Amino acid sequence: MVERVLATDATLALIDKLRATHGPLMFHQSGGCCDGSAPMCYPEGEFRVGINDVLLGDIGGCNFYMDDDQFEYWKHTQLTIDVVPGRGSGFSLEAPEGVRFLTRGRVFTDEEANTLAAAMTP
Repeated sequence: MVERVLATDATLALIDKLRATHGPLMFHQSGGCCDGSAPMCYPEGEFRVGINDVLLGDIGGCNFYMDDDQFEYWKHTQLTIDVVPGRGSGFSLEAPEGVRFLTRGRVFTDEEANTLAAAMTP
């Protein structure tokens, strides 16, 4: 199985810490301006997912959504969500921790792309 989104060990540890404080979590990456292009972490249900959002998978038991316009740019790429020092958006739950989530990408191999395409075919 080819996964569209993965998480580093540091990300999984931070998810566990945030979940202990805030309960169930979710992620969304909008592709908007400023911090909108960064993955944002919210309490589950606090961000309203719409018909233009694509569920890429889950990381650490948290659904990870992306705006479909942004997904068009990233659909050929496996995303790895990492944590780096610095201040991200004030809306994302990790902001008070002095770190921010960051998306790293790797282009799918031809074999992986074919597997994903086959999975999408009815």
